[in-house]
Amino acid sequence: MFVLGLQGSPRTKGNTSLLLSTFLAEAERLGARTHRLHVARQKISPCQECGTCEKEGFCPLDDDMQKIYPLLWRAEIIVMATPVFFYGPTAQMKALIDRSQALWARRYVHKLVDPGRKWRRGFLLSLGATKGENLFEGVNLTAKYFFDAVGANYEGGLTYRQIEAEGDVAKHPTALRDAKEQARTLVTPFLNRKRVLFAGTENACRSQMAGAFAQYLAGDKIEAESAGTMPAEQVHPLMEEVMGEKGIDMAFRKPKSIEEAGRLGTPDFIITMGRGEVGRLFAGVPSRQWDLPDPSGESIAFMRQVRDDIEERAGGLTKGGL
Repeated sequence: MFVLGLQGSPRTKGNTSLLLSTFLAEAERLGARTHRLHVARQKISPCQECGTCEKEGFCPLDDDMQKIYPLLWRAEIIVMATPVFFYGPTAQMKALIDRSQALWARRYVHKLVDPGRKWRRGFLLSLGATKGENLFEGVNLTAKYFFDAVGANYEGGLTYRQIEAEGDVAKHPTALRDAKEQARTLVTPFLNRKRVLFAGTENACRSQMAGAFAQYLAGDKIEAESAGTMPAEQVHPLMEEVMGEKGIDMAFRKPKSIEEAGRLGTPDFIITMGRGEVGRLFAGVPSRQWDLPDPSGESIAFMRQVRDDIEERAGGLTKGGL
């Protein structure tokens, strides 16, 4: 599983950083893969309100948000960590949040759902220097709507007042312990899933659809990954189109190699889309072959047939078909 930490404070070694580090370290100890994104170090332009995301489904601004969108949708847990600035998140974090409008538009304007949306969780870590009763109202509301935009269920957060001087959070009687406990609470339900690798040739059509359907239908039981023996440069546009007809969003996906998938961990089960040689990398891992025709270069009607076949087979996996 994958946990994404969004470090919103400009201070790289401050109280917010320590609280997030404690959360991520506990997640890693339990077996999760984690990635900390120092938001202040990213080149993120403010939203220009150009309307392109609502018309076309993507943001045209060419900056670091283009690599952040895939991270947000790959993550199964997103942790937003920020100090309070004028009752809200930092300016750097707010820029990232505003640009998540592109993901909001894909869901609510274009009516597409990314396969991980049902299972993804969002959590807030926030610190403030004062003791005001309403100190966290603004950042809580912002977090709530940010997590909805990026397709995560808001699970609440940990907030602490009167944390200002360097090291204050470490002196708090419960803060670091609370962060560890929340990491365990959020990560543990994901740990007992079976990790299934869907392997194809280019990882541009069949294996991508299989992984998406498995994630969409049974993300609480299956950790779906897909890869190819000879990965293409990009996923097939017709595949994206026919999956969109089912309401499933395949944006921000890039084909990966079998070797790259192996670096993410050994699967519990392998399903090949045809006659591929993947067993040599995963000796002893049980496997099955789905004898599916390659739709690359075929008509959209042919792609739809393969999609429907894969959906039915993936549905069988959710009923204990491994």
